[in-house]
Amino acid sequence: MENQATRAALIPKVYCSIFGHDYHVTKKVTKHVKEYTCRHCGKQLTTTSDGSLVELTPKFKEINLILERIYLAKTKRLKRKTITSSIY
Repeated sequence: MENQATRAALIPKVYCSIFGHDYHVTKKVTKHVKEYTCRHCGKQLTTTSDGSLVELTPKFKEINLILERIYLAKTKRLKRKTITSSIY
Protein backbone atom coordinates (compact mmCIF):
# COMPACT_ATOMS: atom_id res chain seq x y z
CA MET A 1 0.00 0.00 0.00
CA GLU A 2 2.76 2.40 0.97
CA ASN A 3 4.67 1.50 -2.20
CA GLN A 4 1.73 2.63 -4.38
CA ALA A 5 1.54 5.97 -2.56
CA THR A 6 5.26 6.51 -3.10
CA ARG A 7 4.92 5.59 -6.76
CA ALA A 8 1.95 7.97 -7.21
CA ALA A 9 3.94 10.83 -5.66
CA LEU A 10 6.93 10.07 -7.86
CA ILE A 11 5.10 10.18 -11.21
CA PRO A 12 4.59 13.99 -11.32
CA LYS A 13 8.25 14.59 -10.41
CA VAL A 14 9.41 12.25 -13.15
CA TYR A 15 7.08 13.95 -15.64
CA CYS A 16 8.49 17.38 -14.75
CA SER A 17 12.08 16.15 -14.90
CA ILE A 18 11.52 14.79 -18.43
CA PHE A 19 9.19 17.37 -19.98
CA GLY A 20 9.73 20.37 -17.71
CA HIS A 21 7.33 22.17 -15.39
CA ASP A 22 3.97 23.50 -16.56
CA TYR A 23 3.54 26.66 -14.47
CA HIS A 24 0.32 28.64 -14.27
CA VAL A 25 -0.45 31.83 -12.35
CA THR A 26 -2.09 31.07 -9.02
CA LYS A 27 -2.06 34.57 -7.52
CA LYS A 28 -1.55 38.07 -8.90
CA VAL A 29 0.11 40.05 -6.12
CA THR A 30 0.56 43.23 -8.21
CA LYS A 31 0.66 43.98 -11.92
CA HIS A 32 4.27 42.79 -12.05
CA VAL A 33 4.56 40.26 -9.21
CA LYS A 34 2.78 36.92 -9.53
CA GLU A 35 2.91 33.52 -7.88
CA TYR A 36 3.10 30.41 -10.07
CA THR A 37 2.44 26.72 -9.38
CA CYS A 38 3.36 23.70 -11.50
CA ARG A 39 0.25 21.81 -12.57
CA HIS A 40 1.95 18.44 -12.16
CA CYS A 41 4.27 18.47 -9.16
CA GLY A 42 2.98 21.51 -7.23
CA LYS A 43 6.29 23.41 -7.14
CA GLN A 44 5.69 27.11 -6.40
CA LEU A 45 7.60 30.09 -7.76
CA THR A 46 7.30 33.86 -7.48
CA THR A 47 8.83 36.80 -9.30
CA THR A 48 11.45 38.94 -7.58
CA SER A 49 12.04 42.68 -7.83
CA ASP A 50 14.29 42.21 -10.86
CA GLY A 51 11.75 39.96 -12.63
CA SER A 52 13.46 36.61 -12.15
CA LEU A 53 11.64 33.52 -10.86
CA VAL A 54 12.60 32.05 -7.49
CA GLU A 55 11.15 29.31 -5.32
CA LEU A 56 8.32 30.52 -3.08
CA THR A 57 9.69 30.31 0.46
CA PRO A 58 7.89 31.44 3.64
CA LYS A 59 9.95 34.64 3.48
CA PHE A 60 8.74 35.41 -0.05
CA LYS A 61 5.16 34.49 0.92
CA GLU A 62 5.30 37.09 3.69
CA ILE A 63 6.86 39.68 1.37
CA ASN A 64 4.16 39.06 -1.25
CA LEU A 65 1.41 39.31 1.36
CA ILE A 66 2.67 42.69 2.58
CA LEU A 67 3.27 43.90 -0.98
CA GLU A 68 -0.28 42.92 -1.96
CA ARG A 69 -1.74 44.77 1.02
CA ILE A 70 0.21 47.93 0.13
CA TYR A 71 -0.74 47.63 -3.55
CA LEU A 72 -4.46 47.20 -2.78
CA ALA A 73 -4.44 50.19 -0.43
CA LYS A 74 -2.71 52.30 -3.07
CA THR A 75 -5.13 51.33 -5.85
CA LYS A 76 -8.13 51.90 -3.58
CA ARG A 77 -6.80 55.35 -2.63
CA LEU A 78 -6.18 56.26 -6.29
CA LYS A 79 -9.62 55.04 -7.30
CA ARG A 80 -11.22 57.13 -4.56
CA LYS A 81 -9.15 60.17 -5.62
CA THR A 82 -10.24 59.73 -9.26
CA ILE A 83 -13.91 59.55 -8.27
CA THR A 84 -13.75 62.67 -6.09
CA SER A 85 -11.78 64.66 -8.69
CA SER A 86 -14.29 63.77 -11.41
CA ILE A 87 -17.14 65.13 -9.29
CA TYR A 88 -15.59 68.62 -9.06
